Amino acid sequence: MSIKKFKVKAVRTIKSPSNPNITTYYTWVNFRDLPDSISLDVNPRKPKMNTAVAKQLISAVVGIDNLSFDLNNRGIVITAKDFKFDNTSNTAILDLGDDASMYGILDGGHTYTAIIENRDMLSKEFNKFVKLEIVVGETLDVSALADARNTSAQVSDIALFELDDKFDFIKESIKDTSFKDDVAYKDNDNKPIRIGELLKLLFAFNIKRFPDDTTAPVSAYSGKAAVFRDYRNEFDKSNGNNIYEKLAPQLPKLVELYEIIEKEIPTKYQEYKNEIGKNANFGNVRGIEGSGNFESEFTKGAIKYQVSIGFLLPIFGSFRALLEEENGTIKWAFDPIKVWEKAGVRLVQNTFDTDTNPQNVGKSKTLWQANYRIVDSVRKDLLLEDLLKNK
Repeated sequence: MSIKKFKVKAVRTIKSPSNPNITTYYTWVNFRDLPDSISLDVNPRKPKMNTAVAKQLISAVVGIDNLSFDLNNRGIVITAKDFKFDNTSNTAILDLGDDASMYGILDGGHTYTAIIENRDMLSKEFNKFVKLEIVVGETLDVSALADARNTSAQVSDIALFELDDKFDFIKESIKDTSFKDDVAYKDNDNKPIRIGELLKLLFAFNIKRFPDDTTAPVSAYSGKAAVFRDYRNEFDKSNGNNIYEKLAPQLPKLVELYEIIEKEIPTKYQEYKNEIGKNANFGNVRGIEGSGNFESEFTKGAIKYQVSIGFLLPIFGSFRALLEEENGTIKWAFDPIKVWEKAGVRLVQNTFDTDTNPQNVGKSKTLWQANYRIVDSVRKDLLLEDLLKNK
């Protein structure tokens, strides 16, 4: 457990009006009292201190002409397991737990690094302060918060971490597809498909991190930064067992599955409404645009409706129940397209019965888990059929 005790100025406490289980503490700390070794792992951006902006920040830390640093700088955002303040001694007690992927510096990593590495250069006759925003709550969605606070584009994150040379196996896997030349791997690529969209598909099928129905890859919808961070971590920590490299050969099939769901979801919706004796107007559902002439996301095939990914991803991601790994190779237990034909109506019904707000649907871990169980039940039925045939 990581506990940091340090002197602070005033503390202000605010409970979230949208979620009273989440509390934000605002405080101001002298540069010299700012604790070192706070984890930056939860931050989707690794500080690069040799850029022009970073050098200006360092100058602001050490210079005597910017004593109002706490007013001119956005400060540092920290997610914590707990926070307490002893007003008799003006001491903050910051509990960062033992999960660096959950607790630490979420935003302001460059500010923190500039202060920690350069505060000794500040003249002792001057004091400077930095604002800390400490967010605490058991129901806190750290991935979504990280994505919201780090607002620059996902591909910029990828460029920042210089991962351009680490997409080779993705390029290889899609070399025979119709969209192979449409993927933007760099910020300035003027191409219609961002590499992040392919990473999102792979993340939804990450059976290393989400092996069963006890967990769910909800961040495929709610946390772009979390998807990128997971991809990056596989290179840093996988030791030759990179799940994304193993999944990459399945990308053409994943795209095919995603676009079939995208195209056929209106028909499945109509079928489920007919089964319960209700009229259906798919175009009137929130998050659906149509009927019209639209294109599918990757292959640009014709589709009648534009469907929010909040509806699509919890259905798409459920098909990871069909993946299995054998001798280091990932393969399908059964063709996901055929399983979609069998389970599509149930999946669509379960999804739209859960909520008709695509944002709520996309973020619903319970729904992702329930859809996974539907596909897994079909997988088990097909396994039983095969066993009976072979008797």
